[in-house]
Amino acid sequence: MDKVVSTAEQAVADVRDGASLAVGGFGLSGVPNTLIQAVYATGASDLAVVSNNCGAMDSGLAVLLTAGRIARVTGSYIGANKEFARRYLAGELEVELIPQGTLAERLRAGGAGIPAFYTPAGVGTQVAEGGLPWRFDGRGGVALASAPKEVRVFDGEEYALEHGMRTDFALVRAARGDRHGNLVFSKSARNFNPLAAMAGRITVAEVEELVEPGEIDPDHVHLPGIFVQRVVALTPGQAADKKIEQRTVRG
Repeated sequence: MDKVVSTAEQAVADVRDGASLAVGGFGLSGVPNTLIQAVYATGASDLAVVSNNCGAMDSGLAVLLTAGRIARVTGSYIGANKEFARRYLAGELEVELIPQGTLAERLRAGGAGIPAFYTPAGVGTQVAEGGLPWRFDGRGGVALASAPKEVRVFDGEEYALEHGMRTDFALVRAARGDRHGNLVFSKSARNFNPLAAMAGRITVAEVEELVEPGEIDPDHVHLPGIFVQRVVALTPGQAADKKIEQRTVRG
């Protein structure tokens, strides 16, 4: 039951070329930076990443993206990541953009053993009708586009069929975790982390504070340890290293 691994490098040592990774985080909040750096150190490439966004400010998944280690991204947001946009438009990266709520539910469904579900999100758009550019040819044309999705009518409304997602690995970050893998997330870091963790066949959690079993009130557990296979305790420096994407002050 003790799922603690000594180092992040040991925890991700079996990530190989072509592996799929569900990665928690939203912008710079709740990003498992230490585990991502450890994946970078493995040299693994041709990775398929499922995450809301693909890093920002040269941190998070941007480390793998800039190094050319990521072949495919399934996510919701490109935003201000200029390298992400450049690689996508140049045909160097395959990208499946998904409505944010649909992405969250596809991860949750995969972890819950639900193969597919219907949602109204995207009906009447290329999300459901097909034609979204997944890969460009580098010359302004589309090399690969999304296929149409099944649409059915329930109670007079149209819904598109979406499939649950599973990945080889999931990388997440939690504020607290015990040796059994029970996790607690802090504030906005409780974004895609629990959902990504559910989707991974092997889920690795980096925790800012490692506690003994029983120290977390069962009613306070956000993600039960059944979804977590490996736990890495961060050093105080790693736990405190939290970048701010957009600093604002009150005048």
